[in-house]
Amino acid sequence: MLALALSLIGGYFLGSIPFGLLAARLKGVDIRKHGSGNIGATNVWRVCGWRYGLPVFVLDVLKGVAAVWLARWLAVRFSGNGSWDGIVAALACIIGHSFPVWLGFKGGKGVATSLGVFLGLMPLPSLIALGLWFVVFKMSGYVSLASIIAAVALPATAITMQLMQRGYGWPVSGFAAVVGLLVIARHRSNIARLRAGTENRFGRKKA
Repeated sequence: MLALALSLIGGYFLGSIPFGLLAARLKGVDIRKHGSGNIGATNVWRVCGWRYGLPVFVLDVLKGVAAVWLARWLAVRFSGNGSWDGIVAALACIIGHSFPVWLGFKGGKGVATSLGVFLGLMPLPSLIALGLWFVVFKMSGYVSLASIIAAVALPATAITMQLMQRGYGWPVSGFAAVVGLLVIARHRSNIARLRAGTENRFGRKKA
């Protein structure tokens, strides 16, 4: 129980580090008042350029990986359950990123951080989802559409591998499905704009 509690707390506070907000402030910008108002890497990239957006993306991914690795270390240190502690830390990290206590529970959409936690939990399905993300983004120019497709592909791949008895366990596969739904829910406004044809393509300024 101690390992589980520490994984929960550590995962949340790792996730709640607002790298996007901090990076934009280095350029004298409050990212919450520009672009979409989101503190994630995509908005930082659009507003401040790739020199700020790319490090934010990498750091948001790494904090997800770190949360899972921390949970596994705690499980070994305090005789916890590595699988469940990792899942708890991963979920806490995503929630921390999406709803950081420091920013009035208004954070990012959790795509990069979700990628990070799943790279720690299930590397192969994560890499497949990441590859699909790049393909959809390259073809469409929509970050949101690529993220939604990847959020569907990750649990689908994990469940397929599990049915083939080559997966990472049903708890992790189920967790992937829950996170996929969370990511899609966080993109509700993007889905509405995609349907209306008003979603902004990456690299193009809004009219």
